[in-house]
Amino acid sequence: MATPTIELQQVQKVYSMGRRNYQALRGVDLRIEPGEFVAIVGPSGSGKSTILNMITGIDRPSKGQIMIAEVNLNLLSENQLAHWRGAEVGIVFQFFQLLPTLTALENVILPLHLRGRRAKVHGKERLERALEHLRMVGMDSHAYHLPSELSGGEQQRVAIARALANDPPIIVADEPTGNLDSQTGEMVFEIFRRLSSEGKTIIYVTHDHDLAHLAHRLIQVRDGLIIADSN
Repeated sequence: MATPTIELQQVQKVYSMGRRNYQALRGVDLRIEPGEFVAIVGPSGSGKSTILNMITGIDRPSKGQIMIAEVNLNLLSENQLAHWRGAEVGIVFQFFQLLPTLTALENVILPLHLRGRRAKVHGKERLERALEHLRMVGMDSHAYHLPSELSGGEQQRVAIARALANDPPIIVADEPTGNLDSQTGEMVFEIFRRLSSEGKTIIYVTHDHDLAHLAHRLIQVRDGLIIADSN
């Protein structure tokens, strides 16, 4: 069998909340193969976003192991995790998280600058790479606009371009259409479908069951456990 892009093995996550503990994940086993297009659904507090945080290394498991393309995330330091994430994972947030004082182009270039010598491109190539990704999401004509000059859907497309800047093999999105109208949301998912067809592994969390069924695989989470997994 091909090495899975992502493998969670008996992952548990417990958060301390004052004198109480809250168990967000209760022993999750999950394999996601290269190039899969996966939706994760479930009620609020079910553990959906915690699974994404495990996959991206934003948070660490209390128990269990996380392997991403044969890299054991449990063994990486915080600094190593940050460098790994910058190279291997593109993250799209619900609230876009574009820097308000930077143009769309500057927001997309930023991940390339942050990677420094580890970036795949340098100097003028960074500008060309950023423009290429803005063009991919239909936002090259807005390259020099500030986020405040863009609609929600336009900001989300810029955020997708930023997530793709380092050409990561994995794209993770947490409620990427939560602040968008349905038409714009479908446009964003058309971008995800195209990326999946090009070999990117796409994983997203959504409350919208119509958008969830646009994925090739649907994972349902409840009370910190995967209760259904279907293609």
